[in-house]
Order: sequence, then C-alpha cells, then structure tokens
Amino acid sequence: MTSALPALVVGEALVDIITDPDGPSRSHPGGSPANVALGLGRLGHPVRLATRVGHDDFGHLLQRHLKHSGVELTTGSVVDAATSTATAVLDAAGAARYTFDITWALPTAVEEALLEVPAVHVHTGSIATALSPGADQVLTALRALRASATVSYDPNLRPALLRSPWEEREQVEQFAALSDVVKASEEDLAWLYPGVTPDKTAARWARSGPALVVLTRGADGAQAWWRHGCQDIAPVPVRVVDTVGAGDAFMAGLVSRLLHAGLLGGGPGTEAETARTALHTATDTDRLPAILDEAVATASRAAALTCAREGADPPTAAELM
Repeated sequence: MTSALPALVVGEALVDIITDPDGPSRSHPGGSPANVALGLGRLGHPVRLATRVGHDDFGHLLQRHLKHSGVELTTGSVVDAATSTATAVLDAAGAARYTFDITWALPTAVEEALLEVPAVHVHTGSIATALSPGADQVLTALRALRASATVSYDPNLRPALLRSPWEEREQVEQFAALSDVVKASEEDLAWLYPGVTPDKTAARWARSGPALVVLTRGADGAQAWWRHGCQDIAPVPVRVVDTVGAGDAFMAGLVSRLLHAGLLGGGPGTEAETARTALHTATDTDRLPAILDEAVATASRAAALTCAREGADPPTAAELM
C-alpha cells in the first residue's frame, strides 16, 4: 500500500565534518532525521523535512543534497543563521565519536507549516527530540500529528549534548509512548538505563505503547520486540568503511517497507488508525509475521550497504532489490 501524500520527518539537518585518525577532514551532509528523510526519498517516497538550516555554504550544501534525492524542505526551514555541524572522529574500526556545534529550534514558520500539509507518516528523533527549546516544539507537534499519521522514533542519543541519563529518561519515554515504531541501539539504551540490559528496556517499551521496538546491535544484528515476543535478526556481513548514518539507513528501510505493507501510513480521515490497528494486530501473537520479519531484514541490508561506503549515503530502492 502506498500513498501520494508525503512522509514528514522533523529534526536536525547538519554537516558532518569527518576526521580519520591519520587523515584529513571531509564535510558530508548529515543529521539523523535528515538522513532518514534522504533514505526515504531514495527509496521512492515523497518526503518533507521540517528542519533549520542557514543561508551559508553548509546550508546550501545540505539543500542541494536533499533536493537531489527528492526531499522537500518545509516552508520556513531556511533561516538567516549558521548551519549546525557535527565533527565525527573515526577510530580504526570506522566507528564515530561526535562533538557538536548546534542550535536546535523549529523556526516559527515551520511550526505553522507542519499542520498545513497532510502527511501519511511522521518520523523524528535524535537531537531534535532532546535539545531545548526545539524538543518541546517537536513533542507538541507530534501529539497533534499522530491523530492523522503514524509515528516512528529513534532516540539516537548524543550524550555530549545531554544531561544525566535519569534527567533524560522522561522525555525519551514520552516520545516512545507516542510512537508506533521505535528503533534504538544497544548503546542508546545502555546509556539511558545504566545497569539494565538493553533487551529488558526494549521489551518494556514494546509493552507500553509502540507496536514494534527494534534494538540494533551492530555487528551482532538486531532484535525485534513486540508485546508478545521477540525475534533475533541475523547480521548482514559487510566490510565496514564507516558507520556514519547506518542507523538512519536502517530506520528509513524499516519505515519504507512498513509503509508499502500498509502497516504504517495515514492522511485525512481515519487512515492512520487503520494502519495503526493493522500493525498492532500483526504483532498480537508470539511470532513475528513474515512481513515484519522481511521489513527488519531489509532495514539491516540498508544499514550494511551504508556501512560499506563513506558517510551517510543510504541505498536506493534498486540497490536493496
């Protein structure tokens, strides 16, 4: 099932400045929500991004990059300010450690535009749902939008920008409870709940709101959790160039497959509740239905393809076939 209505992604777009242990720096368009929007666009979905970028060179780089993959910026997203950056220092295994120069707040024009154009699905996460004052704006918007659209969320936590784990939990759990699908990494949940195994947190979240919680485990694959069960998802072998944007490619691949299956999606009227009910019904047994199994496996392939090349460069639909 598909729709001509767009998906809506709400969150930061920034430039990743990537530095190898022994090499020069390179600049790549990034930002977790922007990467998810990019991934959905490359997979053939009409998609809008509600964000904040500047009129500077980095902002122009981001706009060209997103437009090339079919991502439309929500009215008011370009402002007279500096574009945010994230400096990623890669270790010998290609894993990234980030420092940020970022301001996050939705421009007033974006807040007003969010509710003007219907969307089938809304995705958010990362800095957009953690950093004030923008996080409160996003939470308010999500509460209004979920009446007509399904919702996905990826906390994608950046501890360098955050308060203590116990100060962050309430807000993270509010976003998770509003969502139909949540993806989180083991690192996210281990930081957020010290002393609690990530699988216990994923299982608890799956019983408290989302129909599906996917726990990504790096080279060990993933686990899908739902109200009545859990299933391991085998890793996809890959030669890692770097891990930048891999989780975002996973999220885009997962949302794409669930939209096509009619297990996510909305629009005017009651379509969101129809899809929401279908997703909950599909996870109402102790076995993961084949369609969800395939969706998570596809998401894993998308992440693997992204790991095999430099920067946040998610695959196209043809590459996932």
